[in-house]
Amino acid sequence: MSASRIGETTDAFGPDEPGPGSDDLLAALLDGMDAALCAFDADGVITHWNREAERILGWTADEAVGRAGFAGWAARAADADEVQGRLMSAMHALGRQVHEFALLRKDGGRVLVRTQSAGVRGAEGRPAGVYCAFSEVHAQIDLERAIALSEALFEDASWGVVLVDVDLRPTVVNAHAARALGAGRTSLLGRPLGELVVQGVEELEGALQHVLAEGAPPAPAELWVTLRTAEGGRKGERRRCWRSGFLRLASPLAEEPVPLGVGWLFQDITEVKLAQQEAAQLRFRGNQLHRAGRAAAECEDPMEAARSYLDFALAGFADHALIDLTVGEHPTRLVRVAATPSGGAPGPCLPVNDTAGLPVRYTQGHPALQCLDRNGSVRASAGGEGPAQEDWATQRQWPQDTVHALCTVLRSRGRTLGVATFLRGPTRAAFERADAAYAESMAVRVAAAIDLAQCVSP
Repeated sequence: MSASRIGETTDAFGPDEPGPGSDDLLAALLDGMDAALCAFDADGVITHWNREAERILGWTADEAVGRAGFAGWAARAADADEVQGRLMSAMHALGRQVHEFALLRKDGGRVLVRTQSAGVRGAEGRPAGVYCAFSEVHAQIDLERAIALSEALFEDASWGVVLVDVDLRPTVVNAHAARALGAGRTSLLGRPLGELVVQGVEELEGALQHVLAEGAPPAPAELWVTLRTAEGGRKGERRRCWRSGFLRLASPLAEEPVPLGVGWLFQDITEVKLAQQEAAQLRFRGNQLHRAGRAAAECEDPMEAARSYLDFALAGFADHALIDLTVGEHPTRLVRVAATPSGGAPGPCLPVNDTAGLPVRYTQGHPALQCLDRNGSVRASAGGEGPAQEDWATQRQWPQDTVHALCTVLRSRGRTLGVATFLRGPTRAAFERADAAYAESMAVRVAAAIDLAQCVSP
């Protein structure tokens, strides 16, 4: 708007309807601005002065308007000419000019301000004055830092940053987060989190809703999630652990805090957590081996010692355990001599049929027979659910709730003595290689005790 039109009236309300004049409207606009603003006419006389300028320098509009420049009141005498010259030079220049000046407050204090000034043209295109917007330098620097931080977070940050709206849908996603979620930055926007997270989405959305309602939690949270993947055209899943921090975002322009959403920052700590879990598991299993050895040393009967080893092995490892021994010169004929209860509450490993044992007729391909044939450990899992899983366990002469099995050979002094079998129910994961190593360590001790029992028996 040119300076010559500032005083014109408006017909927006019609000729017979009351409405604010352009001067009132301009005054309201100027006073509502977040930036301090003043204007000079062609002679350098101040024509406008808004409330933000009054807040920064302490001079009211009545005290400022009509003065010629800042000399003698808002600037030191030594600086006044230079300040005025720089500001008024914008009247004849193209575009905006940015300067920094030290001005005087009404209370005598000095404040460093950053100004943006530009010329104002009259109706005929002639220079008519200058308008100048200014703010305290430290406030401007804080703003620039905030903008720079925001841009860095969404471009170069080494952790994921996601902004979600009040409907818990991503609105901004940085490059690191997009890679972690396995999708493009733009393709994630507006999509429900449940389309990306297979498991753990309830915990994640619950945390976001809590932040919207109560504010940021006092400490980061560790969330395990399972993500959908599509690598090489094949759909799959991968489990990750994210250390997450949350911030509630509120509009700075509202009189009362209005939630804009949540800022979610996370870092992938899956490898660290898995390493910690593995170390904790190794410590626990090492302690179990130590305790089992001390308990077995107190058993007078070597077979009781063998069963004691299995009792210690079951803790946190399996639901059931069996001992099948070979008969004579027939390594494929097995007799079950010890087992944990197959139904009801779990219990200790007990002798079967008063230690005489019961013959077991495993069909060809049974994991226990494969274990004897390979002279090593064999892992197996049921392929179905419900009746199919129960039939799978029953056919192998295991408890009906068995879903995963691990058979390991019992050997002592170069001889194969039998098979130790560990079984897990549907609430546990399948046996892994580390589990087989632990079972083999325990089987060595079980085999030594059984070998001793066979040597001392009549």
